[in-house]
Amino acid sequence: MADYTFFTNPMSRGQIARWALHEAGADYEQVLVDWTNRPPALAAANPMGKVPVIVHHTADGDRVVTECAAICAYLAEMEPEAGLLPNDAQMADYYRWMFFAAGPVEQAIVGKSMGWEVPEGREGMVGFGSFERTLTTLEGHFTTHNYVCGDHFTMADVYVGSQVDWGLTFGSIPPEPAFVAYAERLQARPAYKTAKAIDNALIEEFRK
Repeated sequence: MADYTFFTNPMSRGQIARWALHEAGADYEQVLVDWTNRPPALAAANPMGKVPVIVHHTADGDRVVTECAAICAYLAEMEPEAGLLPNDAQMADYYRWMFFAAGPVEQAIVGKSMGWEVPEGREGMVGFGSFERTLTTLEGHFTTHNYVCGDHFTMADVYVGSQVDWGLTFGSIPPEPAFVAYAERLQARPAYKTAKAIDNALIEEFRK
C-alpha cells in the first residue's frame, strides 16, 4: 500500500494537493472522484464530500487531512527530507502568507466572482476588508520577495502560488508584474510540471 491515498478530481482544488504531493516526493495512490457517483470511502473520510482529501497510512492508523492549506502544511511536516519547511527566521512569513491566502485571498476572490459587495463602511466586519486591499497587500509582498519566504521555496508557495497561478489563468487576479513573475518561477519547477501534466491528461480523458 502507498503511504497516502489521495482523493481528487482533476477539475478541482485537487490540483493543489497533487502538486504538494509531488514537491514532497510522497508515495501516493490516487482515487478519482466522479461527482455524480462519489465513492463511499470519500464520504467516510470527509463527510463534506469534497476533494482533495489525503489519508496518511501510518503504523498508528490512518490520518485524514482535508483543506488544501492543511494538506500542504501536513505534507511538509511529514516529509521533512523534501526541504519544504521554513527555518526559524522564515516561520512568520510561512504561516502568515499561507493562511492569508487560505482566508482573505480566498474570500476576496470568491466574493468578487459571485458578485457579492461588502456594504460601504462595513469592510471591518469581513476578514478580507476589500478585494483591492487584499490583492494590493499580497502584491506588495512579492514585489520584494521571490517566494513567500524570501529566496527559499517552501510548501507555502504551493498553496499561495496555486492561488496566484489559478487567479492569473482565469482572470480573477490582475496580471500585475509581481504576480506574473512569481507564477513563472513556480511554473518552472519540475514537480509543478509533473503534477500539471497528470491533471491535464486526466482532464482530457474526462472530456472524451
